[in-house]
This record gives sequence, C-alpha cells and structure tokens, in this order.
Amino acid sequence: MTRATYRFREHVLTPDTGPDSDPWQYAMECKGCGQRNGSSGSAEDGTEWAADHLKGNPGHLTYREIITRPYRFEPGAWL
Repeated sequence: MTRATYRFREHVLTPDTGPDSDPWQYAMECKGCGQRNGSSGSAEDGTEWAADHLKGNPGHLTYREIITRPYRFEPGAWL
C-alpha cells in the first residue's frame, strides 16, 4: 500500500494585471428587453449604444453595465 502526504497552500484572489492577462471588457444591457451591445474595451461604447437604443425604444429607460475583469489566484504560504 502506498502512502501519500498532502499539503495545503493559501491562495489570494487578485486582479490579473500581468502582460498576458485579458483586457477589461465592457457591455451595456437594456433591462427592459435584455438586448445588449457587443463587448468592447471601452466603457464609452456602451453608453453610446444605450443612447441609440433609447432613441428606438423610448420606454426602455433602465440599463446595466457589465464589466468583465481578469482575476488570478496567487499562491501563498504552505500550511
């Protein structure tokens, strides 16, 4: 019979700002109909889309911004 020893390690979840990390992505969604613009790297693109969407849908007055940010676990001390 083989015996195994297991060790545990602390990890901390932090924003991934490394050179290989994905860029932040922004999208805007209409809460009235659920339609959303495509994701982009600029938050302003979503506000422009929302203004255009409102012009075609005067009753759609509420929106939600969706921000996608990369995170990673940083290994810490062995326990």
